[in-house]
Amino acid sequence: MTRMSSSRLTALVAACAALTSLVLAAPSRAAEPAPGDGAYTTAQLRAELREGEVAALGRDEAEYRAFTRLVARGVRPGGPGNRAVSAPYAQSVRTARLAMLTSTQAETNKGFDPKIFGRFTSYFPSPEYGDHIAALPTGKVLLFSFEPVESDPTKEPAPTQIIGADNRGRAYLWDPAKGTGTDAFKSVPPPDVVLDDGTGVSRPAPFFCAGHSFLPNGMLGVFGGNFGGNFGTGAKLSLIFDPVKETWTRNPDMSVGRWYPSVVTGEDGRQLIMSGHSELGWGTPTPVVERFPAKSAAVPKDPAVVPLAPVDRFGATAPYSTDYPQLFSLNDGKIYGFGRTATEQWRFDPKLETRTDLPARPDAAQRNYGSAVALPGGFQGPDSVLLLGGNRDDPKTYLFSGGQWSEQKPRAFGRTQDDTLILPDGTLFTVNGAYDIRDYGNGPLNPNGDLKYRQTEMRDAQGNWRLGPVQRLPRGYHSNAVILADGRIAVTGDELQQIADNPDIKSGMNGSIEIYEPWYLNSGARPTLDSAPGTPLRYNSAFTVTTSTPDRVTRAVLLAPITSTHSVDTSQRHIELQVTGRSGGQLTLQTPPVAASAPPGYYMLFLLDAAGVPSVAKWVKLEAKDSGGQIG
Repeated sequence: MTRMSSSRLTALVAACAALTSLVLAAPSRAAEPAPGDGAYTTAQLRAELREGEVAALGRDEAEYRAFTRLVARGVRPGGPGNRAVSAPYAQSVRTARLAMLTSTQAETNKGFDPKIFGRFTSYFPSPEYGDHIAALPTGKVLLFSFEPVESDPTKEPAPTQIIGADNRGRAYLWDPAKGTGTDAFKSVPPPDVVLDDGTGVSRPAPFFCAGHSFLPNGMLGVFGGNFGGNFGTGAKLSLIFDPVKETWTRNPDMSVGRWYPSVVTGEDGRQLIMSGHSELGWGTPTPVVERFPAKSAAVPKDPAVVPLAPVDRFGATAPYSTDYPQLFSLNDGKIYGFGRTATEQWRFDPKLETRTDLPARPDAAQRNYGSAVALPGGFQGPDSVLLLGGNRDDPKTYLFSGGQWSEQKPRAFGRTQDDTLILPDGTLFTVNGAYDIRDYGNGPLNPNGDLKYRQTEMRDAQGNWRLGPVQRLPRGYHSNAVILADGRIAVTGDELQQIADNPDIKSGMNGSIEIYEPWYLNSGARPTLDSAPGTPLRYNSAFTVTTSTPDRVTRAVLLAPITSTHSVDTSQRHIELQVTGRSGGQLTLQTPPVAASAPPGYYMLFLLDAAGVPSVAKWVKLEAKDSGGQIG
């Protein structure tokens, strides 16, 4: 990559500022401005183009230079009889933005000691945006979203409004064991489908903006997606991803369409699917709750057997007026649903199939997409939820515990679109965030934003928050992060920022992943976990692991893998295990008492020392009865 001179960068910034004052990017649903409304026209742009620049630099860069010349000469925008056009987003702008973000990140992070705050270590291209993500029990990471219809970040890249062939999904697997190059990624497209949209066109299932959670056999259930049109019409798709065979399976459709639903796995291993805008389009969230698999089908336990089953209707409804509610299965076996509207807070009983009102959230505000976590609850599993984010004007955090809400210690500033993770030691880590949907502080579909949202935050065991190092991109809407088995955190998502800061938009690697190493990876030697059982573990039973550092181990924890989108992760969970025996390099541990403490499925098992430094994890499986199978 050619280094850009400071004078060139200064000129670009000045040109961008001038263009911004003349051509404000309109929201995706708004019409283009008419000629004379402050936008240049196709005729003006064509007259200013230089064919030599087109041949040497490509049309995008040549058009960008034509725009900057029009601005520099003070040419008045507009004119009769021509279509208005927006300023092109040139590769030179992407390159300049990425250079600015890289340098300011490095300079800012000099002030953060990695032994205390951790550090961001690598940043590399990905073929997928990662608007949806899942850390699989094979050690690989599933990333999926859509095939874009735009490469200009000041326009909507998703085919939300498109019916037919261009409304399609895509998915990739990233294998951290293979590093960061193109060979580390594998395309795993969803099955081809023909939706009832009148086109008869088969295309990879448009499952973006669906909901998902893990099944007891380690597979991922994905429900809903984009039917196309009417600003977000729900698809009835029901899909399963098999992490062993690395393939998708389509199950019988749901009874209703869902665009932006939430899914949670309960203590019985069945999934409840709630909310999402219906097949009628945006603004029609369905109250129907569905269950997978249906009661007539067995709960999937064997990782070698893909569940082929329908959904059925749950006995109670969930009349959320907004989408993507936060859902949690707590240690009483009930499902708690926290809606973004303050009064829509409910408890669902999976056995009785009933819904009970909970107290209204005390902030009384309508919240945007923001994170929530089931706080660690020791050996018994979580019994409370901390709600964060979703309101740029409110830095407070809110705890639901014992049937009541209470205000907790605030973060440094309010943010939406954030992702909060539970680390192995039980502390919390927030990454990502923005001012609003598609808005980083300077208006919708404007990638130039307030860089404060790049700053991470950490919460200690006493509930105190402190700011940490900054990430490369200010990732907001559709951002994600997952904890890997080696304790690192992979950050991705937000297609607008990724295409705005792409070093080569024509490369096909138009996403990006950034790696964060928490403090414990910068604090010297770690305890070791040499072996763990390869057969399923029963509840309330003892099992043995081996370690070459037995004197350093003081704790053992299970951490459920993350699968998230739109700041919603219903799977994340932290459970302490009792250390009941020691003999040389062998430790005897006790599993959680019941499935309500930790729903059946796969978990990362970490051993920790007195300072909270974790080992590299081993995957273990919890189940109540024999399934006859284990991954690996």
